[in-house]
Amino acid sequence: MDEVSIKLTKDEALVLFELLSRFSDEDKLSIEDQAEQRALWNLTCIFEKVLAEPFSENWSDIISEARERLRDEV
Repeated sequence: MDEVSIKLTKDEALVLFELLSRFSDEDKLSIEDQAEQRALWNLTCIFEKVLAEPFSENWSDIISEARERLRDEV
């Protein structure tokens, strides 16, 4: 399995942890503070630097296959 390493600041990690924990608990994804929005924007920028696939012509196939591999088995 391929791996991707990213670096976050401690503040980004803390804010993203809170956002994702809230989503996990409430099954609702909502921005409660502008810092959460900033952390998500920063994360997107990081991904843009390390991933080439989102810019590929066959992106829809790539993301479909990735989703299929990542889903829980039923």
